[in-house]
Amino acid sequence: MNSETTVETLSIDKLLASEAVPIILRILVIIIIGLFLLKTVSSLSARIVKNRSSPQNAMLTRKMVFYGGFSLLFVMILQELGFSLAALLGAAGIAGIALGFASQTSLSNVISGIFLISEKPFQIDDIIRVGDTVGMVLSIDLLSVKLRKFDNTFVRIPNESLIKSELTNITRFPIRRFDLDLSVAYREDIKKVTEVLHDIVSKNKYALEQPEPLIAFTGFGESALKIFVGVWFSKTDFMVLRETLLPEIKRRFEEEGIEIPFPHRTLYTGSVTNPFPVKMVDD
Repeated sequence: MNSETTVETLSIDKLLASEAVPIILRILVIIIIGLFLLKTVSSLSARIVKNRSSPQNAMLTRKMVFYGGFSLLFVMILQELGFSLAALLGAAGIAGIALGFASQTSLSNVISGIFLISEKPFQIDDIIRVGDTVGMVLSIDLLSVKLRKFDNTFVRIPNESLIKSELTNITRFPIRRFDLDLSVAYREDIKKVTEVLHDIVSKNKYALEQPEPLIAFTGFGESALKIFVGVWFSKTDFMVLRETLLPEIKRRFEEEGIEIPFPHRTLYTGSVTNPFPVKMVDD
């Protein structure tokens, strides 16, 4: 009896081994060819969309094609292993309902991501400001937006926060205006100051001639006259414009004898009282 049982067990093991080898080979072929096709098709789809649309849509297309194809590849492998597709779909439906209740925040981010993608308030490589955070857009996904700040740190902002917050796209338009509020002493000639500022701006190679710069006297401050300077520039020249314009203003003001005042305080006790006595005492 024992010998017969041993013979039956060996024959079953051989049968299982003979059936398992083709299955493993087919799975390996599916994985190798499938991943190669997924990478090729997703990259080609992204390249086509990028030529016809934007880098943002190209990135989303690549991810959708890759993950969609990867799902089909996973189902094919399960079928090769003998799993029932109907049972898998039923289990996936039950799991989906449970995950839906457990991941309401993620669902909110996905819906917000769809609104961001359709509204297009910014694109990849744009510089945006959200609250106190300023950075360059690296990617726009269904759950979040990734930014790289100017100190080379990485920031992930959930899409729901972007929808609810005030967002500023700094580089949306090809040109921008650099705004500067200046103060000069009350004794200065406003006409001379504005002429000097016009000359400084006109000689700066990063300042645009059109639109014309806006230089205007805006009012009387607590201890100075207020002057507004608005200079238009290409959006890529912000740093070089600021680094060249501000030192040049200070240098020219010193040459022209134009005073940039600091706050002054005057103590007055009334018309019928004597001034405060001041006495110098040597140490």
